[in-house]
Amino acid sequence: MQLGKLLAIDGLNIVRRVYEAGPEEDSADKAAIALGHALSSFRKLLATHQPSHVLAAFDFGGHTWRHDVYPAYRQHRAPMPAPLREALPAFYRQLQELGLTVVSVPGVEADDVIATAVGRWLGDGRGEAIIASNDKDLHVLIAHGALVWDYFKGEWHDSAWVERKFGVPPAMLADLLALAGDAADGVPGVSKVGTKTAAKLLLAYKDLEGVMAGAGILKSTLGERLRKERDLLAVSRQLVALKMDVTLGVTWNTLVFSQAGA
Repeated sequence: MQLGKLLAIDGLNIVRRVYEAGPEEDSADKAAIALGHALSSFRKLLATHQPSHVLAAFDFGGHTWRHDVYPAYRQHRAPMPAPLREALPAFYRQLQELGLTVVSVPGVEADDVIATAVGRWLGDGRGEAIIASNDKDLHVLIAHGALVWDYFKGEWHDSAWVERKFGVPPAMLADLLALAGDAADGVPGVSKVGTKTAAKLLLAYKDLEGVMAGAGILKSTLGERLRKERDLLAVSRQLVALKMDVTLGVTWNTLVFSQAGA
């Protein structure tokens, strides 16, 4: 089997950032301009990485399995502006004209779509896997052998980058995110535990199970909070986990990319 290169693009990570960078009020014109820039960003990604296969993953929107776990999930996040949402179908058609397959699955997020595809690609030994995103949750996949490309900063994120940024290796990142929580996504975490404290706990106790076992003997306010919020921490860990068994509805042949189409 000839080795390839999978480029998994976190579509809305690019589209939303480009759109929100514009100072104008929400409008169809703003959406059109932003999506024009986003299309250029996709072209640049393809030219930069020269992939053999491309997954353009987008959130389907609406209720997901994470809302079943925790109804307050993302309840404070602002919805996508209507003009942008209404312009997305035409943008998807433009991506298809570039030769890309847009994958958007009801009930899951783009992160889950990417995690499933990247996990299978690497598990099958098909070659490199690059994730175009700056979403911290996706950096967990570096532990599986992926690399993350931050398009906006033009930099690679690998295991060393994760350790510098978060204080733990990628394999511990989901546990750290569960402990620290994420206000933007409505992941509760443990009250008054930030990234630095979470990293110290994980380096001392190895994983979340070890932290909770150690919490039983921690005679401090931190130990009290860990014991008191044990159930909420378990929920947080579920929320930050990437689903890696999504039915994608595509094959590797579907995702083959030809530079001639770009």
